Amino acid sequence: MADHIKIREADGTWVVRAGGAVLGESSRALELTEGSMPFVIYFPREDIAMAFLDKSDTVTHCPHKGEAQHYDIEIKSGTIQNAAWSYEAPKTGVERIKDHMAFYAEKVTVEQI
Repeated sequence: MADHIKIREADGTWVVRAGGAVLGESSRALELTEGSMPFVIYFPREDIAMAFLDKSDTVTHCPHKGEAQHYDIEIKSGTIQNAAWSYEAPKTGVERIKDHMAFYAEKVTVEQI
């Protein structure tokens, strides 16, 4: 794993909301810190209402984590495009984020409760 990436269990319980709907809540979330960037909360997939998420055509690449599949969120008021991502086959050293979802904070609400 790249020395600048740290993964640890996130303290407490975390929730993700979009359009007023709770998409997930977890006390088993992971906190990933990469260099000086703000930390990102990764939710276990089984704690997310995956019925609201659809794979998008967007795939991005991180040299340290691998390829990230992006997801659109379908809510009552419409679609939030590329609002979430998942490293479905993460690189060696960051395997803990496999089967987890992360969300763009500017598109949804992610907060500790």
